[in-house]
Amino acid sequence: MKPFEFRTVPSIHVEWGGAQKLGEHVAARFAGRRALLVTDAGLIETGLISPVEASLTANGFSVLLFTDVVADPPESVLLDCVDRAKAADVDIVIGLGGGSSLDIAKLAAVLLRSDQALSDIYSIGNVKGERLPLVLIPTTAGTGSEVTNISILTTGKTTKMGVVSSQLYADHVLLDAELTIGLPKLHTTATGIDAMVHVIEAYTSRHKKNPLSDALAREALRLLGGNLIRACEDGKDREAREAMLLGAMLAGQAFSNSPVAAVHALAYPFGGHYHIPHGLSNALMLGPVLRFNEAEAAPLYAELAEVLRVPGSGDSAKRSADFVQAMQELMDESGAPRRLRDVGVTDNSLALLATDAMKQTRLLVNNPVEVTEADALALYREAF
Repeated sequence: MKPFEFRTVPSIHVEWGGAQKLGEHVAARFAGRRALLVTDAGLIETGLISPVEASLTANGFSVLLFTDVVADPPESVLLDCVDRAKAADVDIVIGLGGGSSLDIAKLAAVLLRSDQALSDIYSIGNVKGERLPLVLIPTTAGTGSEVTNISILTTGKTTKMGVVSSQLYADHVLLDAELTIGLPKLHTTATGIDAMVHVIEAYTSRHKKNPLSDALAREALRLLGGNLIRACEDGKDREAREAMLLGAMLAGQAFSNSPVAAVHALAYPFGGHYHIPHGLSNALMLGPVLRFNEAEAAPLYAELAEVLRVPGSGDSAKRSADFVQAMQELMDESGAPRRLRDVGVTDNSLALLATDAMKQTRLLVNNPVEVTEADALALYREAF
């Protein structure tokens, strides 16, 4: 067995309706009582935040509510959040929402205790020192950000950069699938497929694939693949919602230790240029990249076919093809847009997207097959 290291968050609590008792959970675990609660305006409008805030207040917390998070958040959102939190002298950070809210919360917890500039902590392992206590509660079953050591920000008009550091692992995670009940079908589909991409790329990652990430990836795929369509068809299906949220979290643990690759690298430029949600971007590129990697990754795709209980038999090449076809059918059945042209991407931008994708060297190095700029352009054309 090759040497490997596996890290994850130290504490995970799973409870339907647990968010309405958040104050009780947090008060029992942390001394801080001046809380920064990071979320987005959409969740305020749904009414999800009021009972959470009330629970915190009832348990002795003062709450600074930051609701300016947007999809693909720019640096300015984070810096504004940190400035407001410093003025309020917060001593604990709580992130509640989708991946963008959780990413902002993670980085805010670091910058509120650090003298480092944001520009100094990008890339891998550049965060120094400690951060404020950090609690994360996801409201989508997709990004897995609640258990990863990664945060992504938009750094220019069309570019993104990541911070990867052990300090971004939260102290405590609450999984409350009740929070996902109101998630629209398209968001359920896109975030669910995003989580499945995490599984596939973690399972086939070139450098850090390991037995623990593999075990988590297989169970995540079983939960996600078996419940995605159910959750899309009936958004109030509690069993399906719980399975999807747990599966997304397990996928997050897997790819945090066995990093993602070309699907994500090719998906990131869509956020910068077209503001297409991250999960949907991954869904659009998954099919082409699966086929591109298939010859090299066939034995592993064949194993994943068994996890999904894909009908058929044969050697690894045949079972790999069965898996790729099954994933294609699952995405088709989910109702997500299937072509780049369907979400407003124009043919004359594909070359620029390919150039931008090649900047994601942190991700491309993990792909089972080397991806050149010509390959990236061909993959975009296939997806178009």
